[in-house]
Amino acid sequence: MAEREAQIAAAGPYAPPPGLLTQLTGVRGVHLLDDDQQASDLAVAAARKLLAEQGTAAADIDLMIFAAASQDLAEPATAHLVAAKLGLSCPVFDVKNACNSVLNAMQTAEALIATGQYRRVVVACGEALSLATRLHLPDAQAFARALPSYGFSDAGCALLLTAREADHDDPLLATGVVASRFAADSTVWSSATIRGGGTIAARQAPDPQAGWFQMESSRMRETLRELTFRQVFPLLDELGLTLGDFAFVGVHQVAVADLDYVCGPQVGVPRDRLVVTVEQHGNVASASLPLQLARALETGLAGPGDLIALVGLAAGSSAGIVIIRL
Repeated sequence: MAEREAQIAAAGPYAPPPGLLTQLTGVRGVHLLDDDQQASDLAVAAARKLLAEQGTAAADIDLMIFAAASQDLAEPATAHLVAAKLGLSCPVFDVKNACNSVLNAMQTAEALIATGQYRRVVVACGEALSLATRLHLPDAQAFARALPSYGFSDAGCALLLTAREADHDDPLLATGVVASRFAADSTVWSSATIRGGGTIAARQAPDPQAGWFQMESSRMRETLRELTFRQVFPLLDELGLTLGDFAFVGVHQVAVADLDYVCGPQVGVPRDRLVVTVEQHGNVASASLPLQLARALETGLAGPGDLIALVGLAAGSSAGIVIIRL
């Protein structure tokens, strides 16, 4: 985080004491995209790697969804830029729901596959939210509002979802998406915002702060916890599952301290089922859950036949869980 601290100090006039960013967030480093890169470029790189590893040609993709909090342009959908760079000729569109964008794109793709409309769907994500970090700080209050953004890190990811015949009569044992549930409390939408790029900003005087991320952290956390416990996690009881039944539990990661709560008595995720990515890679927004899943597969924490859970938390506010049998 030394690079970020140096940028803040150079922009002035207020600068936090050295080491404070890591102390408050637990993030030791972030990835910043190159000056000539866009969000679509990160998605393209991830999708190319995925298709090469799977031995799948671009012509075999039936649908591509770009899913991210970031975007190249307000118009057209960033999916078109990704498709053009990949040489895709299939239908494309964007799914945008802050840090739950990829999770909601998976939900969408699974539903479209289940209805027989598509057989091979690529979900591509490119997150470049470091560009929404406020570096020029007039005072400590501005620093507090911008604090969550100093953990923002840039990343790309891609997933391939395919149609397949059910391989077990018991839905809990069948390979693929087992179940999902999502919830929202939109009354607190203003607690975490990037206000630029839409009709609100267009009707107001130019504001240099419109492109910066600002957040009321306590309000956001309280709302997300309420959503998760009251509306999302009851799905586990309905399925006869507990968090201990999963080989791997991915939870959207904003700060290291949040994981202590997740693993505490109120939530109860076994710590050995988590993959901590935020410390070394920062908050990569909607790429966070795919990054954790990739690490779980690489380390052997999860593998074929295992039951896993992906828990999404996002501005808006929205929360969700997707349960998958690998």
